Amino acid sequence: MPNTTAVKQKQPAGLYLLFATEMWERFSFYSLKALFILYLTKELLLSTETASGYFGNLMSLIFLSPLFGGYIADRWLGKRACIIIGGICIALGQLCMGQGSLPAVWVAMGLIIIGNGFFKPNISSIVGDLYEKNDARRDGGFTIFYMGINLGSFLAGIIAGTLAHKFGWAYGFGSAAVGMIFGLALFIWGKDKYLQGKGKAPKEYIKETAKKEVSNAPLTKEEWQRIAVICIMAFFTIFFWAIFEQKGAALNLIADQHVDRIIHFFGKSFEIPTAWFQSINPLFIMLFAPVLSKLWVNLGKKGKDLSVPAKFMVAFWLIASGYIILLLSTIVCGDNKMGIMWIVGAYFMFTMGELCLSPVGLSMVTKLSPTKFISLFMGIWFLATSVAGKLAGLYSGQLSKMTLQQFFTWPVIVPICASLVLLVLIKPIKKWMNGIQ
Repeated sequence: MPNTTAVKQKQPAGLYLLFATEMWERFSFYSLKALFILYLTKELLLSTETASGYFGNLMSLIFLSPLFGGYIADRWLGKRACIIIGGICIALGQLCMGQGSLPAVWVAMGLIIIGNGFFKPNISSIVGDLYEKNDARRDGGFTIFYMGINLGSFLAGIIAGTLAHKFGWAYGFGSAAVGMIFGLALFIWGKDKYLQGKGKAPKEYIKETAKKEVSNAPLTKEEWQRIAVICIMAFFTIFFWAIFEQKGAALNLIADQHVDRIIHFFGKSFEIPTAWFQSINPLFIMLFAPVLSKLWVNLGKKGKDLSVPAKFMVAFWLIASGYIILLLSTIVCGDNKMGIMWIVGAYFMFTMGELCLSPVGLSMVTKLSPTKFISLFMGIWFLATSVAGKLAGLYSGQLSKMTLQQFFTWPVIVPICASLVLLVLIKPIKKWMNGIQ
């Protein structure tokens, strides 16, 4: 226990400011994710296909917008200013979302997409700025920051979902706006005191950094091979995230319409709000992320560490297993509603798959990218997620045209096929990584 405390005390104070800011922004985002498709179908009475299209467009553009926000911060405004602009846009968008009209939804989507573009790439970047390149505290710092993301995600479904369920949609989306405003107020209050000058982007500093770090030397053969690995693995993530993001789209509707959400407690009945199911994934991440992190370390010490493509294969098997659980529920339950534990079990498998793919992929990009192009290839990585968000919306829109068995079948077949293709490619991918694990 004393050692743990010592490690925590050594982390930069600014990390905890960024932790709190990001926690409330993620609370805002996951409140939106939990409520959005339910709001469109239940309040605005849009069809499943139309609402899913909106969901796909929103998720796609949210992951595309950081390409522009990061560029603007680096070139002109600086990271701090972009975070403040982004937070204001997000809060205004959430306030517009619950106003009961489709035009208000369009305005809200635009504000949230723009706000996310300014906010998302820059707060994570400042976390990295707090450390020198070889600082041993860096991994621990990002782990703490990641826990903030998932704490905000966990609270979102519970708080915003309950408010929307009990008092109305405007209260649910309003709580997301309040959360963003609170996080933004914390950031403005502490940025000068705790960030030690990080996040500013004066032109002189940019010029000096460019002179020191940017090389005009052409990329080597090994660097091109590593770039090829990034692009190949980014392509495969599209299949995973398109299936995973059904959690906020079709599976959210299924939880609302096909899951028995009534629980009996001390002779009283209670209906679980649909949005609460969105808190299952971040809860499992907080519980099991340290377990998997320790597992990878222990395997590495024994010389049995899995390669990146092997971990991706495991992720595909796990998410396929989650849909197998849902497929079995349709067989066991027949025409009756499925019990809560079916969807909890499926989300557990989704989470374990996410932990095998998401942090592993981000780490891979930072390791394999040429130093002068790390931001570019991180943008390409998120671009794949953007494509996946659009595909997720398109597939979710097919829910009303299929039986549940049919709908759950393709998310079993696709990841298994992707894993088999990866199995064929695993040798050349490992070779092109040129010794980097």
